[in-house]
Amino acid sequence: MTDLDIRPIAGALGAELYGVDLSETLDDAAFAAVRQALHDHLVIFFRDQTFTPEQHLAFARRFGDIETHRYAKGLPSHPEILPVVKEAEDRAANFGGIWHSDVSFHEEPPMGQILYALDIPESGGDTIFVNMYRAYEALSDGMKRLLEGRKAIHTGERSYGPTDSEVTRRLDKFSRSMDVKMKDDAEAEVAHPVVRTHPETGRKSLYISAISIQRLEGMTHAESRPILDHLIAHAQRPEFTCRFRWRKHSVAFWDNRCTQHYALNDYHGQRREMHRVTVAGERPV
Repeated sequence: MTDLDIRPIAGALGAELYGVDLSETLDDAAFAAVRQALHDHLVIFFRDQTFTPEQHLAFARRFGDIETHRYAKGLPSHPEILPVVKEAEDRAANFGGIWHSDVSFHEEPPMGQILYALDIPESGGDTIFVNMYRAYEALSDGMKRLLEGRKAIHTGERSYGPTDSEVTRRLDKFSRSMDVKMKDDAEAEVAHPVVRTHPETGRKSLYISAISIQRLEGMTHAESRPILDHLIAHAQRPEFTCRFRWRKHSVAFWDNRCTQHYALNDYHGQRREMHRVTVAGERPV
């Protein structure tokens, strides 16, 4: 491998990496450099990559076990790979079109996601990412004291619950090309720290997700809502973000433990298809 060329795309987070071919097995030095770039920049991007589903999965497995989506069907040939598709005729909302950390309502949310672009609109369809380390660090000392040691209740009810699903209201069950199921178990509640410590970097980040966070543990919804609304709005400040413009065969790999993201839905009349692999994570602490 040639020396890794790392080009930051914003001040807050995000870098494009050149000099690596993800279709090949990375040697230990190359893998360590890519992993360090992920820790340093939180989301890393690769351009002009061409690889098979098997190679996509092989790269992801270098970082941990692979997790299959509980509520959306993967490829028939490779169930671990989730096709994220919006057809040109679809006018509803898109998959991931809200600020969120992926499935934060799981007992053990993902470590990260590796998203590969196969079909991209001529314009639109960018993804915005936010640095949740910076979101935490920019809080006042008083707010940090209030949140220290406090947990919040998360649930998948609004995303995949059968009775009160945000998906049902906004998407008409997503694109007709995606097989998404609403299940009772999505309504289960789980408590996670509002401020979590990254297991590899040791840094603290704000851990909230607007679609799933319900209330602060030990407080009512009414008492929690002003605090949560403030934190959600605070985390979306532009100076904490980067914006990635996709091209065909681009790849994004984000650390789900210290970022949030938002898939823009501004490409009606154009088709978009991505393949996503999820690397399993651990319970937040």
